[in-house]
Amino acid sequence: MKAMNRTNLVITALLTAALLLLVSADWAQQSPGGAKQQPPAAPAAPSQRANPQSGQTFRTEVNLVDVLFTVLNRRNKLVPDLEQGDFKVFDEGKPQDIRYFSKQTDLPLRIGMLLDTSNSIRDRIKFEQDASVSFLFSVLRRSKDEAFVMTFDDEPQVIQAFTSDTGALRDEIMRTRAGGGTAIYDAVYEACSKQLNHPPRPPGDQPDVVRRVMILISDGDDNLSTHTRSEAIELAQRTSVVIYTISTSTQWVSLSETDPNKTSDRKYHLTEGDQILQQLAEETGGRAFFPYHVDDLDQSFQDIGDELRNQYSIAYQPMNYVRDGRYHKIRVEVPDHKGYQVRARRGYYARPNQDSNAPSDRGAPGPQGTSKP
Repeated sequence: MKAMNRTNLVITALLTAALLLLVSADWAQQSPGGAKQQPPAAPAAPSQRANPQSGQTFRTEVNLVDVLFTVLNRRNKLVPDLEQGDFKVFDEGKPQDIRYFSKQTDLPLRIGMLLDTSNSIRDRIKFEQDASVSFLFSVLRRSKDEAFVMTFDDEPQVIQAFTSDTGALRDEIMRTRAGGGTAIYDAVYEACSKQLNHPPRPPGDQPDVVRRVMILISDGDDNLSTHTRSEAIELAQRTSVVIYTISTSTQWVSLSETDPNKTSDRKYHLTEGDQILQQLAEETGGRAFFPYHVDDLDQSFQDIGDELRNQYSIAYQPMNYVRDGRYHKIRVEVPDHKGYQVRARRGYYARPNQDSNAPSDRGAPGPQGTSKP
């Protein structure tokens, strides 16, 4: 009898164990509705919720418009000693709060030298060459700044890629020859999209902060471009390229020239080509130069070099910002200093998504963070 009771106890224990196994296995099976049943998860430990040492990255979108600009007084002299409180910025006419302010005096330069080599410039090609070489030798700092040279007549052509070697740049510039039509807008568009959009990055802790600059020497008379002027300006604005233009529409003479027939040539009004050059410069925050003499051309280059070393930078977060791809007009003012003029790009595009034309550098135009306009 005792043996039978022991046997019953053993059988009961085995049946109980089997039932527990079946119940446990049932948790791991799919329910009749197809959803997988999972046991309730235990609350995460505090250190797993928000541990700054866990290596997790939390991304947030910060739409900042970054504007580089220069300030000139009544005599067109640079004003380098202003502070944040001196400026007001407007987006579509509405005042904005300045979030960041700095004086940019030592940014690495990425310069595109665009030389008009069409037939219309044939008798002035030597002046272009000499002045361009002089500018590069005076502005470029070896191992910090870089430049490329592009010529354009029927079509644009890069004759020297980005380099800090002024000797290599000089050699290619002096080999240029004139001939053919004029495709200015194609040259500006290609220089922005293929060269200045993603320029070589400098080494260091901030490898993405560079200053994109284009020096365009031409008479402004385009007759062959497949791209329009608006397309060229828009891409320059999207890629944060500031264009400085030098007009060649006058017959340049030297100050030592004694022939009265030559020295009497002066420009008293802007030609249609000059007005085009002026628009390219002003829409991108640059400056147009209309020299009367060869010596004036050298001074123009010196002025550009000085401007590149004496700039301000402000950043603001646009109120009610919408990534709709629309062009937004911006204006920077110095209200307490009458006669001061601010030279900055006139707007930005609120890009709906990052695209191939969007520079990835910090110094790029428009909002920064996960998206830039």
